[in-house]
Amino acid sequence: MSPPAPKSVRRRFLAALARGLYITWPVLSGILVIEVALGLLIGFVEGWSVGEAVYFSFVTGLTIGYGDIVPRQTLTRALAVVIGFGGILLTGLVAGIAVNAMRATLADGAGR
Repeated sequence: MSPPAPKSVRRRFLAALARGLYITWPVLSGILVIEVALGLLIGFVEGWSVGEAVYFSFVTGLTIGYGDIVPRQTLTRALAVVIGFGGILLTGLVAGIAVNAMRATLADGAGR
């Protein structure tokens, strides 16, 4: 029995990944909206521009944390921690979807 063609595996994986993202999109988009809203709130309290607030939200949510924009007040620091936890949740969810798509792809390929 010959192994499946890489192009076929890639196509099935991307289809399974898209299906998983489609199913979980309400949760994913909810987390993103909450993170951006918290970033905008932090930006408003700290006196940042909208661009800086959204940038801070994504840098913190992706747990990169360059440190070029830093909240100074206690409330905004606490909200930044919430954004960080939301980013970890979002990353874990996307990774789980990708692992499930890979498992489904390999299981589907083994049955052929």
